Parts: sequence; C-alpha cells; structure tokens
Amino acid sequence: MGIEVSSAAAGLVEAVIILGHGSRVPDAGKDMGKVAERLREKYGYPLVEVCNLSKLGPHFPEIFEKCVRLGATAVLVVPYFLHSGVHLLVDIPEMLKEEARKFPGVSVRMGRGFGFDEHLVDLLRDRIEEARSADEVGNLLPPPRG
Repeated sequence: MGIEVSSAAAGLVEAVIILGHGSRVPDAGKDMGKVAERLREKYGYPLVEVCNLSKLGPHFPEIFEKCVRLGATAVLVVPYFLHSGVHLLVDIPEMLKEEARKFPGVSVRMGRGFGFDEHLVDLLRDRIEEARSADEVGNLLPPPRG
C-alpha cells in the first residue's frame, strides 16, 4: 500500500517529526498535535508529523516512512521530552539510527529535548499564576479510569 504524494508535497525536502513518549490514554498526545499544527500555520513548515516512542501510536518507524514516501530527503526529529533521561540519551538515538539505515539517502538529525530554557521559566510562572485560582485538590474529580 503506497502513500500518494500530493502536488504540494512533491517538492518537499525537509520534514519535522515531533517525538513524544506516548501514553496508554487515548488522545493524551493531542496537545502535541496542536503544536505541530501551529508550527505549520505560524512558521510555514510544510510537513510536521507527530509520533510516540511507546504505548499508543503512531510510532516513529511508520511516520518516518510516511515522510520519506512524501518526498522528504531530510528529517529533523525533535524529542518532546523535558529531561535528558535514558530515552533521550540512549533509546531514541538507537531507534533513529536503526530506522535511518533503511533509507540511506535520507538525512536524519535529532534535536535536543526541552531541558532548561528561559521560555520554560516564563511558562512555569504562567502556570504558578493559574494555580492561584485553581480549585483545591480535594474538590477535583478525576476522569474515570477505563
């Protein structure tokens, strides 16, 4: 089963893949999808895809292959991870190398996770301010586990 290449994507050279951890909770990564959409809208990146390292898909191998079939000759993988743990240091680079070997004509580069960034300080300050008006935890009703 092949993937059709649209005329808009035919000239595409670079793809961006945002790689998250994944979750057993369906739609847990929907915000990551919103980030991808905003990157396309705000900065004009023509091909931005999201995938997960584990749990529910889509997973990197299928999304990487999709990007290649859409004409990408360069793929930038940006981990959507906060801390530099074993996934960022070992698991992801090993997986990227393994998949890159399947497409030797495609350049694959890995960006860094979020780590420390002054923008995160500002974002955390926003969350602190929001927390001041949040409900007391005793009043919170978690969604049902399913």
